[in-house]
Amino acid sequence: MPGPEEASTSTAAPATFESLGIIKPLLEALEQLKYKTPTDIQVEAIPHALEGRDIIGVAETGSGKTAAFALPILQKLWEEPKGLFACVLAPTRELAYQISQQFESLGSSMGARCAVIVGGMDKVAQAIALAKRPHIVVATPGRLYDHLEDTKGFSLRGIKFLVMDEADRLLDMDFGPIIDKILKVIPKERTTYLFSATMTSKVAKLQRASLSNPIRVEVSTKYQTVSTLLQYYLLMPLKEKDAFLIYLANTLAQNSIMIFTRTVHDAARLSIMLHTLGFPAVPLHGQLTQSQRLGALSKFKSGGRKVLVATDVASRGLDIPSVDVVINFDIPTHSKDYIHRVGRTARAGRAGKSITLVTQYDVELIQRIEQVIGKKMDLWPTDADEIALLKERVEEAARLAAAELRDNNNTKGRKRRREDTGGRDDKDRDDDEVEAGMPMPKKKSKSRK
Repeated sequence: MPGPEEASTSTAAPATFESLGIIKPLLEALEQLKYKTPTDIQVEAIPHALEGRDIIGVAETGSGKTAAFALPILQKLWEEPKGLFACVLAPTRELAYQISQQFESLGSSMGARCAVIVGGMDKVAQAIALAKRPHIVVATPGRLYDHLEDTKGFSLRGIKFLVMDEADRLLDMDFGPIIDKILKVIPKERTTYLFSATMTSKVAKLQRASLSNPIRVEVSTKYQTVSTLLQYYLLMPLKEKDAFLIYLANTLAQNSIMIFTRTVHDAARLSIMLHTLGFPAVPLHGQLTQSQRLGALSKFKSGGRKVLVATDVASRGLDIPSVDVVINFDIPTHSKDYIHRVGRTARAGRAGKSITLVTQYDVELIQRIEQVIGKKMDLWPTDADEIALLKERVEEAARLAAAELRDNNNTKGRKRRREDTGGRDDKDRDDDEVEAGMPMPKKKSKSRK
C-alpha cells in the first residue's frame, strides 16, 4: 500500500473559503458565523477532501479542524442528500455535542440534521432519533456500538463518510477494540478522515487499517504551544499548594480561569473550597451526569461562573473562547497533556496566560515539559505576606470541603448500592482516574470468617 502523500504548502495569495471551492449555501453560513478566512488546516485539507480523498490531518488543538472535515461532508451532502450520510467518532461526550453544534450551524441553510449518540443519555430517545435517519451521527464509540448491536433497524451500511476526531485520544482511552468492531460493520467504499493532534504509533496503525491511499496534511510538526501564550510557573511546598492557588485566584479575579487537576476528587474539593471563599467556581469531571457537565460548561461559557475546575475531560477539543488564564494545579504526567491543557487559552490568535504550580516533587516533570515545548517558563511573582495571611482561611475552607465531600460520598454510596450499573457504556464516562494513570480501585470480595 502506498504511503500517505505529503500535501504541498503554497505561498500564493491568502486563500478564501470561496477559492477553496466551497459552495454558496455554505459560504453564506460561514459569513453568518463570522468565519472570514480559513485556518491553515482548512486551507490544506479542504481542497483534497473535495476531490474525494481520504485524509490524515495532524493539527494542534484550536486550529479549526472541525470545520476542515464538516465543510466537505456538508458540500457532498448538498449534492446527494440522504439519511445516515456520515458518522463522526469523538472521544468525549462534550466534544461530540460541540461537533454536532458546528455541523448544524454550518449546515443550517440546507437543513442538516444531526444526532448525538453518547453514554449517560436515554437510549430509547436515541434509538428514536436514529430511526429518523439523521444526516450526521456524532457519537462516542461505546454507545454507538451498543446501538449497532441492540437497536433494531439501525445500521451504518449506507454511510459515505467516517470521521475519527482526536484519534490519539480515542485510542488512549482503550476504544481501539470497539473501533475495530465498528469498522467491520461499515462499508469499505467510503471516505475516511482521521484527525489527531499527535501522530502516535497506535494512530499510524489505525490509519493503515481504515484509510485507503490517504493524503497527509500536517500543520504542526512537533508538540508546540502558540506564540501568544505566556507561560509561567510557581514554586511552593506541597502543603501550601491550596493557599498559593487561592492567592492566584485572588490576584486574577477579573479573569476567566480554568484550573486543571489530576483527579476527580481534587476537582470536586477545589471547587467547593473556592465557593466557600467567595469565588464563583464550577466543577467539570467524569463523575458528573451528562446534564451536569453540559450545565457546568454553559455556565462557564456564558460568564455566569468565572472559574472552571476540571480534570483532563476538558483539556481537548472544547472551544471556550474567553479563557484568559489556565492554572495547572497538578502537573500532567504526559507533556502532550500539558499542551492540550494550556491550549484552552490563547486560541485563534488571542493572548493568554498559563501558570503551573510546582512543588518540590514536580521539578523533573516541569523540566521535561520545558524540554518538549522548547521554552523556559518564567517565574510568576508572588507576595509572601499576602499568602501567609490567606493560610488560615484556606485551611478552614479545605476542612469544610473535605467534610462536604465525605457527606456527599456517603449518600452516593447508599444510592449506588440500590442501583445496578456497569456495561460497556461506562467507557463513555471519560473516567478521569484512568486517564490520569491512577490505579482503579479493586472490588473487595466479602468473605465469611
